[in-house]
Order: sequence, then C-alpha cells, then structure tokens
Amino acid sequence: MLRIKADMHIHTVLSPCGDLDMSPRNILIKAKEKGLDLIAITDHNSTLMCRVIANLASEYDIAVIPGVEITTKEEAHCLAYFHDYEQINQIQMFLEQHLPPIQNNPDLFGHQLVVDQDEMILQEINTLLITALNLSIDEIEKTVHKIGGIFIPAHIDRPKYSIISQLGFIPFDLNAEAFELSRYSSPDSFTAQNKPYRNFIYVQNSDAHYLENIADAYTIFEIENPTLEEIVKALKNLDGRKIVSTHNQRKTN
Repeated sequence: MLRIKADMHIHTVLSPCGDLDMSPRNILIKAKEKGLDLIAITDHNSTLMCRVIANLASEYDIAVIPGVEITTKEEAHCLAYFHDYEQINQIQMFLEQHLPPIQNNPDLFGHQLVVDQDEMILQEINTLLITALNLSIDEIEKTVHKIGGIFIPAHIDRPKYSIISQLGFIPFDLNAEAFELSRYSSPDSFTAQNKPYRNFIYVQNSDAHYLENIADAYTIFEIENPTLEEIVKALKNLDGRKIVSTHNQRKTN
C-alpha cells in the first residue's frame, strides 16, 4: 500500500474567483513543492481545465483526478469526481444544459479562462460559472452517480455556500460518499459541535484559489495507487484501503 497525500479541491484560471496565476504548470509546480501525490481539479460548474492539467501532470509525477464543484439550486457547493473523460464529457454537457445563461462581468467577478499548458488563452467563457444550477442537490447527486462519479458536499463547516448553511442540516438520506471540511476545521472539532454527524466520512482539501493555499488542507489515503477507484475503496474502508488522517493549516488530527 502507498500513503498518498491528496488535495482534491483546487481551482484554476477558469474559476472567476481563481487567481490568474492558477495556470496548469503553476498548480503542478506548487503541488510538487508541497509534497502532494494527487490533486483534483474542481472549477466552478465546469470541467474544461481538467484534461490539460492531467496531461501535463506526468512531468511532475502527480496524479490528477478530474472533477468539478457544482452549485446546487439551494446554493450549496458540492464536489463531484469522475473516473475518465467520457464521464467528464457527460457531466460537462449536463452543466451547460442547467447553468443559467447569465453573462459574466470580468471586471466584477473575474475572467474565466481556458488555457493550454503554456498559458496561452484558448477560450474565455462568457456564461457566469459561479451561479447556481437550476436543479436541487438531490437531482444533482443522482445525476453524478448515474454518470458513474462520486459526490461529496463541499466545505460543510463554512457559514455560506455549504449544505448546512443553505439547508440548515445534512439530510441523512443524502447519498454522499463523504463530506468535505475546510482548512479551518477538522473532523474532531466539527463533530464535537455536531454530534449527529460524528459517524460520517470526512475528507479535507484546500479549496485553493491561490497558489499559496494549495495543500493548506489535505487528506492522507492508504491505497494501492492514486486513482479514483482506490479513493472510493478508502472512503468505504474496503480491502485494506483507508483514510489515514486529515490535516489543515492550523492543526493536525
């Protein structure tokens, strides 16, 4: 088994709130500096930067899982991860179908850029990516699983754009593989204040929008290799795979 240090919530120049330094090579260089073995690219409501970073990642000996941070109708952020690019193409079409056609204002929200590995701009997305889809969290969860991905509500401890801030609670019938905590919390501190959720599975990621925040929070997995299939086994504690620990910028648990 390998011990894999993973940060599975990283934004790029495609997210309007992402810094323009969040280019493919810069992200991978910083991830390597921070000792990460695996990252996931999770821009707001778009997967268009996943492939270029995955293609470049072999130069840095870092595995990349393609993903996305989806905003539900309730304005709760949820992470979705996928095994391959056939699945990514399906979720991308789904996102484009259900994202309201609101025009981005780069001066107000920031640019939404698709770039290549040399930081050349290939496309600027005009539809604002940080708005909510016109579907509920349950509808989005079912679509993610139907496509073959996994579903993890994001930064559930945050006072906005989290499932708890938007719904007031976590539905116990929600089909989620795990729940993400931000870099400002930990499973121990969160469950001490939220005892009904003490038996949930938790991961931590940085939600980095700036290079310096990459790996501010991360999860250590004990798995055979850095793939989503192995991550799923670790989340389910199957075949010797497991979550070893989670870490954040303030404390380790």
